[in-house]
Amino acid sequence: MIRRPAVLAPLALALTLGLPGLAEAKPSLPKFEAADFSTSKANPYLPLKSGAERRFVGVNRRTGQQESFVLRMVGPGPTILGVATTTQLDEAYVGKWLVERTLDYFAADAEGNVWYFGEDVVNYRYDKTGKLIGKDNHSAWRAGVNGAKPGITMPAATSPGLSLFQEHAPANGAMDWFEIVARDLSVKGPAGTFTGVLKVYESSTVEPGLREFKYYAPGVGLIRADEELSRRLDSPAIVVELQR
Repeated sequence: MIRRPAVLAPLALALTLGLPGLAEAKPSLPKFEAADFSTSKANPYLPLKSGAERRFVGVNRRTGQQESFVLRMVGPGPTILGVATTTQLDEAYVGKWLVERTLDYFAADAEGNVWYFGEDVVNYRYDKTGKLIGKDNHSAWRAGVNGAKPGITMPAATSPGLSLFQEHAPANGAMDWFEIVARDLSVKGPAGTFTGVLKVYESSTVEPGLREFKYYAPGVGLIRADEELSRRLDSPAIVVELQR
C-alpha cells in the first residue's frame, strides 16, 4: 500500500532502479482461501488491535512543506469474501491540509499473514491558496468487485527477497506490491530506538515511479517511511517518522 504524492499532477518517472533484485522483482499473487481465516494469528509487524492514534511527521525536501499522516486501528470492518476485516483509518496531510482519507481493510489468517482486502479513499485537491477545488476516489477498491483480488500486506515469513502483490485490482488502478529487503535492523527516530526492524520496498506495476521503503518494528508496526525515492532508491524526498 503506497502513499501517493500529494500533488496536482502525477509523477512521470521511469523505473530504472539501482539495487540488484528490485528492478527484476516479479511479485506473486498469493492464493486466497476464505477457510484459512477460520482462526487468526497476530503478526508482530502489523498488529491489528484497536488503539491510540500514531502520528508520523516529515518534511518534503523539494517543497519545504511538512507532511504527516495519522494511523489508527478503529475496530471491526466489513465482511469481504466471507472474511471479517479490521479497519485502519489513515489520514494524510500536507501542512494543515488533509489530502487523503483512507479506510483500509485488513485480516490476519491462521499463519499470521496480514491480508489486504481493499480501501475506501477520498483524495482532496487544493489550489495554491489552499482552497478545496475537488475530491475523487482514485485507487479505491474492494476484493471481489470488478475482478479485484486480495493481497498480502505483511507476510508471516519475512525472508528477504519475498515479493508479493498487496492488492490486485487492475480495473481500479490498484496494483501495489512489496519486496522484503532486510530484517533485524536497528532504527533510531523521534519515538526511540527500535531493534528487529523489517525493511520493505514498495512500488506499483501501474505507477512504477511511486517507490518507497517502509520500516516495521515488532510489536509496534510501521515506524518510518522513506517516500518518493529517486530512481536509484536513494535520496528520498520525504522521511516520515513515528512521533512520541
